[in-house]
Amino acid sequence: MSIEVLAPGLLTTVQDGGRFGHAAIGVGTAGAMDAVALRLANALVGNAADAAGLECTLRGPRLRFAHDVLIALTGAAADARCGDRAVPAWRPVALRAGSELAIGTIRRGARAYLAVGGGIGGARVLGSRSRDLNAELGGAALRAGEVLPIGTDDGALSPAARASLLGRWLRQARDGVAAAPWSIDPGPWFDADPARPLRAVVGTHFAHLDAASRRALFDAAFRIGADSNRVGLRLEGTRLALEEPLELVSEGVVPGTVQLPPSGDPIVLMAEAPTVGGYPRIAHVIEVDRPRLAQRRPGERVRFVEVSLGEAQTRYLERERALAALDRTIRERLQ
Repeated sequence: MSIEVLAPGLLTTVQDGGRFGHAAIGVGTAGAMDAVALRLANALVGNAADAAGLECTLRGPRLRFAHDVLIALTGAAADARCGDRAVPAWRPVALRAGSELAIGTIRRGARAYLAVGGGIGGARVLGSRSRDLNAELGGAALRAGEVLPIGTDDGALSPAARASLLGRWLRQARDGVAAAPWSIDPGPWFDADPARPLRAVVGTHFAHLDAASRRALFDAAFRIGADSNRVGLRLEGTRLALEEPLELVSEGVVPGTVQLPPSGDPIVLMAEAPTVGGYPRIAHVIEVDRPRLAQRRPGERVRFVEVSLGEAQTRYLERERALAALDRTIRERLQ
């Protein structure tokens, strides 16, 4: 089973749950920028939570499926069509063999996610199928003419159960497209509103900012720079400064770390973050808000609000409990 890439879109990459356990040799995690959106897309097609799917940035690809397939679109709002039929998001959709899916311009948010029943297959590099563009691991962004294998990830649905479900749905399909009569509410999981502040805890070197910069970090509005990418988002418009220059050795950093380079424009590290860095670490965007940041587009506004480490941990545990409950509900619907 396979997917033919007819047109690659602006920047479409294969991403899964990430590449963990290799920071000691300088290899970061990569994985989906909006990890929650990919997890939910996988749940909707019965995959394991960390199965590989496609991350589509600003404009998606055009794909042809060689076999009957179960798909789900989540994340940013995109114009997706299969022939003359609109393909709805946030629900399972069955497509007949030979179908062409076009994911067009993303209208709200920055990144949409496509999961395919069985997951995107192919070789793993250091335990992951994620394409780390900066480190050149796992291959490049999608190219026209590329053929992606579909895997055999069981997850909540065995291959036999998925084939049975596809057969039932496609017998009643119109134009080879059959969408489930139910969906999940994107409201709790997708937020691209640039007016809503992102929560952050103060970093190791926050106290080394001058007084005006300490206030500005949590009061001023920043703008996402055009040179932002999967490594990090450069924040422009409000420059920050240290009270005195710092000479630092490189220390560990992770996605969400907010660094302050000499330019004064903070950088929020994202999915392809390096494992070490020598710039002052002035804050850290909390885990539950990184998907929200991943959906901001260049030129959009970013504001931070300070929270405690305890609140960051509480919000993470609440999210994981909610995701686990939703996953159980989806599994029951698919069965």
